[in-house]
Amino acid sequence: MGNAMRGAIAFIPSERCQRFLVGDLKEMPLDRTLDLSGRQLRRLPAAACVFHELVKLYLSDNHLSSLPLELQGLRKLQLLALDFNCLEEFPLAICRLSQLNILYLGNNRLHQLPRELKELKELNTLWLETNCFTDFPQVVCELTNLKTLHLGYNLLRSLPEELRRLEELRSVWLAGNQLTEFPPVLMQMPFLAVIDVDRNKIRHFPSLSHMQGLKLVIYDHNPCVNAPAVGEGVRRVGRWADGPDEEKEEDGAKAVSGAPPPEEVEVRAEDQQNP
Repeated sequence: MGNAMRGAIAFIPSERCQRFLVGDLKEMPLDRTLDLSGRQLRRLPAAACVFHELVKLYLSDNHLSSLPLELQGLRKLQLLALDFNCLEEFPLAICRLSQLNILYLGNNRLHQLPRELKELKELNTLWLETNCFTDFPQVVCELTNLKTLHLGYNLLRSLPEELRRLEELRSVWLAGNQLTEFPPVLMQMPFLAVIDVDRNKIRHFPSLSHMQGLKLVIYDHNPCVNAPAVGEGVRRVGRWADGPDEEKEEDGAKAVSGAPPPEEVEVRAEDQQNP
């Protein structure tokens, strides 16, 4: 079925038309995984909410702007993918999914998160990239089991001190925001393994050599005058990443004074995987 036909049928609210888009959902999938990605859906079919043993639900790349309250009946759900939809408000039914481990909400239109999100005690992976956040959502600091946080390509200018409460956090992705300084709170989180601040507005980087758990720092595409000093074995991606530390400040000063900056090499982070 072509996308044009799917798109036209998606506007018709009848159950018959919805079955035409998603098929006849009668039986629980044997692997307890339901993939309805890319179906041009504008609402979640009620039939998808009756599989109470469901573990993974993929709803990516649709036209969903809300979710029904019946979703909260999926109490065993561990993974929910809602990236590339039209969500402007966070669906509260998600906050009732107490077993949820992984939540993908990238490429929507979200600008805030509800306080009820803190009820997701088991959540360890949260992707919120390419949304409309101008302020860091404070409730994230109460997700104490969080290990991976992706807030890239929003409009963040700073991070709260409360973020250091997340002692399980190992990777934080903040590329494409409006940071003008390296967030001080990150220096108080020595257990971080991956820090990505690519494509921000940071001019000076502090030393990160005290961060014993650090494995990768991405700082490319910033108007910086130096590279962050790191411990032995830590990979850096950005200007002056491979040169001796003592040369970086001098080269940075030349760049600021108008001398041509060193050639930049763009490297894709191998440690980040798409959902």
